[in-house]
Amino acid sequence: MADLIKPEESGVPSTDIESENSTALTTKPDITATGAPCSKSEDLLQISDRGRRRSRESHASHMTIDSQQTEHDDEAHDHQVPPHRPRSRARSTSRSVRPEAIKVPVGERRGMLARFCVFAEVTEPYDYTRRKKWMITFIIACAGAVAPMGSSLILPALKDIEASFGVTQTVVNLSIALYMLSMSIFPLWWSSFSETLGRRNIYLASFVLFVVFNILAAVSTDIAMFIVMRCLSGGAAASVQAVGAGTVADVWEVKERGRAMGIFYLGPLCGPLLSPIIGGALSQSLGWRSTQWFLAIFGAAICLLLLFCLPETLRQRKPLAAIAEAEAVAATVRNEDEKTMNLRPDLTRTTTKQSVQLKTRKYLLILRRAFLDPLRIVLFLRFPAVALCVYYSTVTFASLYILNISVEKIFSAPPYNYSSTIVGLLYLPNSLGYFLSSIFGGRWVDLIMAREARKAGRYGEDGKLLYRPEDRMRENAWIGAILWPAAIMTYGWTAQFGTNTAGPMIANFFFGVGSMLIFAMATTMLTEFLPRKASNGVALNNFCRNIFSCVGTVVASPLIDAIGNGATFTIIGGVALVSGILTIWAMKRFGPRWRVGMDERIEEAMGE
Repeated sequence: MADLIKPEESGVPSTDIESENSTALTTKPDITATGAPCSKSEDLLQISDRGRRRSRESHASHMTIDSQQTEHDDEAHDHQVPPHRPRSRARSTSRSVRPEAIKVPVGERRGMLARFCVFAEVTEPYDYTRRKKWMITFIIACAGAVAPMGSSLILPALKDIEASFGVTQTVVNLSIALYMLSMSIFPLWWSSFSETLGRRNIYLASFVLFVVFNILAAVSTDIAMFIVMRCLSGGAAASVQAVGAGTVADVWEVKERGRAMGIFYLGPLCGPLLSPIIGGALSQSLGWRSTQWFLAIFGAAICLLLLFCLPETLRQRKPLAAIAEAEAVAATVRNEDEKTMNLRPDLTRTTTKQSVQLKTRKYLLILRRAFLDPLRIVLFLRFPAVALCVYYSTVTFASLYILNISVEKIFSAPPYNYSSTIVGLLYLPNSLGYFLSSIFGGRWVDLIMAREARKAGRYGEDGKLLYRPEDRMRENAWIGAILWPAAIMTYGWTAQFGTNTAGPMIANFFFGVGSMLIFAMATTMLTEFLPRKASNGVALNNFCRNIFSCVGTVVASPLIDAIGNGATFTIIGGVALVSGILTIWAMKRFGPRWRVGMDERIEEAMGE
């Protein structure tokens, strides 16, 4: 971790950069999701130095610095660092007066085709105006809608695809299941690549691939080609799941991040809200292939939006080649034979051999860090706080996809016998619940965190509130943990007995409200438990929950056939209810103990 900026260099009184007494408290953890040491590359250091120099000049000419202002630095901050370790953002409370954002010159902006972006890249993303922050959040939310839209757009058309290729319903369901599986695996690498290549490059590259794979899915000649192309398109669109939350964390400070994260998740939730309706209408009027053409066109539109409107927000990229070379040199030095080095006749030959070994080690380390190290994020599950958040989110998400399969299966058969368009409309109630919960739930959680900090009397030396991640799990968590299991059990029995459609649809609405409270809470807590590994934490969450969603999608239809719709969702609801109660109790009882000192153990687990 970088050394602290000296007070006389930053223009901040020394009293404002003292470390807090408690390592478990924070006012604004910087979850930029780089998860890596700061870059040593020359161009990035120049940008960083220029930003700090201009920032000091701007402060001197436009504003008075008082004792409540904090140091301005691009380094990552971790609220879990013990007091004996130096911290680069020791005081990170919200500024009473925000300095003007310092734009990066056009020629020095990072990212693919960055000169075409309307929004300028700045040296400190926190300094964007609120209007630009919301615009960036809106763009990422739109991009985040693509992947879940692809998973649910074909739900009303499953019977048409089954008839077109002459296969069973279970085989057709594989196109959804493997789509979800790819959405769980690919984000591991998207997250890793975003640390070295930047956010913008990953977004643009992944959406170009998404468009290509959906075009190939639309012209598929057999079920095997269709399933493979669907799988690849899901992996391409999944980049936003891992990198999107990191982008939100790049520009929003912690006191406003709950609301911003809620708005960001409107995108992934609006996808399932609209896609079954669109898919039903398209498949009934133009055939199921039109759904894949729609995804290709929508993906191309998002790609253009990202190209022209999304600047790079990652503060510093991880210099993968430089780190690999340094490790290779260190390994070569350790393995040297001093006697061989001191023999002059062998000097030239030994030097050549060492050079070959050095280059070989360097490229092997690059390959390992790029393709194998991303799998190490599963080691985060050894930490109870992370494991519980991921587990509960996984149970909730898997239940959602079993519910999706059930809606199509039950309401397209007797006694309902609805058409594809009507079946698509039946996904609207739970999606409406997601929408409303996302709008109001994030703001509600922010208020709860502030209330809990005031109740505990947690104030910094400057009078600002100090927040804890587990404060997000209060009455909102209890409501969500009880509401959605009860709703899904109600849906199961009302749909099985063929009651009026309003019964199961009302139940699905409350399922959407309750489950969204859990989704948003678990994801935001992960970014705060892993403040310098935010995109990795979100990728781990997606990895686990999408794997179980894949399994749920495959087993849903046979399970409902075997034991019935009511019994299936009674079992799911019972497991969810017990899991929720135990998770909330454990986080309340042991959360503070688990969190303290977790940072050092995380670095050890990741081999850093």
